Amino acid sequence: MKNIASSGNVIERLKKIMPPGVQPKFTTPQEWRDWQLEEGRKRADEVSRVNDQVRAEKILGRSGIQDLHRKCTFANYDVACEGQRHALTMAKRYAQNFGEGFGSFVFSGNPGTGKNHLAAAIGNHLLKTKRTVLIVTIPDLSTLIRATYDGEGGSESALLRDLSRVDLLVLDDVGVQRASKNEWVVLNQIIDRRLSSLRPVGILTNLTHQETGEMLGARIMDRLTMDNGIWVNFDWGSYRPKVSHLHVVK
Repeated sequence: MKNIASSGNVIERLKKIMPPGVQPKFTTPQEWRDWQLEEGRKRADEVSRVNDQVRAEKILGRSGIQDLHRKCTFANYDVACEGQRHALTMAKRYAQNFGEGFGSFVFSGNPGTGKNHLAAAIGNHLLKTKRTVLIVTIPDLSTLIRATYDGEGGSESALLRDLSRVDLLVLDDVGVQRASKNEWVVLNQIIDRRLSSLRPVGILTNLTHQETGEMLGARIMDRLTMDNGIWVNFDWGSYRPKVSHLHVVK
């Protein structure tokens, strides 16, 4: 009863000092307590997201998006052909609709066609909306996996758990490096665990759709493209030599 009376007194004091015409977010002690609980939940969720990002970045020893791509946005992506315009549209749509489902994305094409730029633009957009993002190359991931085998990088289960917690995990250079069988098993476990928990994966690869399917397997390929997942072919020539230092692509 004391808490209810105290809440009521606070509300009355707030009403007296609020400017005319301003409506409070709550008008009863119960509404005030509900508001406090909701704000507490939001704060707890935010702290949890930050902790997930910190844990994942600690594994890599760097920020979620490398410095090379921290300035990549949709606005500074160069469009010189219809294919690039389509890729930009799809990437923007994916970023803007993020969270409405768990669809993943695959950007397929040769080096220098802008896959990394648009993936980083998605990541930078999500970071501004307080989502957690991690972009990691397969060679780097293989190094992390081998470190767990050697007892130098924590446990494999901890690595899987931390990579599964971020809102968006982007795997770069998929298919570039020939990894060991055990490393590919872990890679598939990471993708499978994320998709099973309804957390999307981004994949950047030089492989074709058929080659990617042969490497990852039909089951994972099906799950990557479900729930509005997208596949975008970057099938134009490299324009890396033509871009300025603010338009670095990969």
